[in-house]
Amino acid sequence: MTAPAANMKINADRLWDAIHEMAEIGPGVAGGNNRQTLTDEDGIARALFQKWCEEAGGTIGVDEMGTMFARFEGTDAAADPVYVGSHLDTQPTGGRYDGVLGVLAGLEIIRTMRDLGIKTRRPIVVVNWTNEEGTRFAPAMLASGVFAGALERDWAYDRRDAEGKRFGDELERIGWKGDEKVGARKMHAFFELHIEQGPILEAEGKEVGIVTHGQGLRWVQCTVTGKGQHTGSTPMYMRRNAGRALARVTELVHEIAIDRQPNAVGAIGHIDVYPNSRNVIPEKVVFTVDFRSHVLETLEDMVEELLETAPGICADIGVKFEAEIVGQFDPPAFDETLLARLRDAAGRLGLSHRDLISGAGHDACWINRVAPTAMVMTPCVDGLSHNEAEEISKEWAEAGANVLMHAVLETAEVVG
Repeated sequence: MTAPAANMKINADRLWDAIHEMAEIGPGVAGGNNRQTLTDEDGIARALFQKWCEEAGGTIGVDEMGTMFARFEGTDAAADPVYVGSHLDTQPTGGRYDGVLGVLAGLEIIRTMRDLGIKTRRPIVVVNWTNEEGTRFAPAMLASGVFAGALERDWAYDRRDAEGKRFGDELERIGWKGDEKVGARKMHAFFELHIEQGPILEAEGKEVGIVTHGQGLRWVQCTVTGKGQHTGSTPMYMRRNAGRALARVTELVHEIAIDRQPNAVGAIGHIDVYPNSRNVIPEKVVFTVDFRSHVLETLEDMVEELLETAPGICADIGVKFEAEIVGQFDPPAFDETLLARLRDAAGRLGLSHRDLISGAGHDACWINRVAPTAMVMTPCVDGLSHNEAEEISKEWAEAGANVLMHAVLETAEVVG
């Protein structure tokens, strides 16, 4: 395969304008976006994406989960296509770039190919995966999970939002339920461009991150049961305080992760306290431990230490500890051949880069199960994401999109 010439670059102004035109749909209250999946705003964004793709010469396919596939033909219609994309849905207080950059950079590759008269042997398909964020309908990466065979379609249809509305019903309501069987498509490879959502690239002055692994995760839901008593009249030595156990287990979780540095993290994010009254000692606390690592052995070892140590910590202060794993995802390792193409592209383009492990989940993590997959990342200011203040520069977007384009074109095999 011949690598594209180093002077082959996307139109940065056009990509930047497309990102900000898309951001006009579902604006947030502080400059970002609230374009949650399967809302009216999501439907409008999909229609704009379809319009742009058709104007660029693509044909749109939509599967039963609402995922959009914009196909651009190569010279060999029978060849398995190269896929590139991400997602257009956002958090309720989301930024303008999370996911959107990856979808519109895929479209910009096609637009640049038209400008320069470039053809590839393999077709290229630009993808908008449904419900990557998972903020309205849990879990995240829902459609790509069904595509990869990790989740059942009918189970996904029955996911409900906070108002009790079903995913399947809302998909039909906004008119984006396709008839294409999920997962039926063949992929030669899949690429995803995304903002880092972390501080490493900016802190080190790197223009591009080559994502070698995604992190696996384990969510361990813990229930600590003590005794609810009056806070004023119960002697300290007679208390069975479930809240105290939470504090001790919180510190345990921190120590477990610290002992396994680098690339291991852990925290307690979700907490429910009962009865949650100012003058009642907590009788029960339910909380979820989130452990993550790109090394499966490390991930499992962290969970094992928690489950072995926490019961004794709780027993020492007279409360009961119970736990169950309520979420799990093994760490993916991305395709070495595709990663090498991304690194080579960054080198040809004179861009500073480093290998990176993604701390967040992405559609690429599921698609990695069914096709060779790789990710490239751009910096974001202060590592801030899932926040309306999320920010990147046009230059960062350009760098990431150029690396993406070079790797995609090499994989799709430029003709002539």
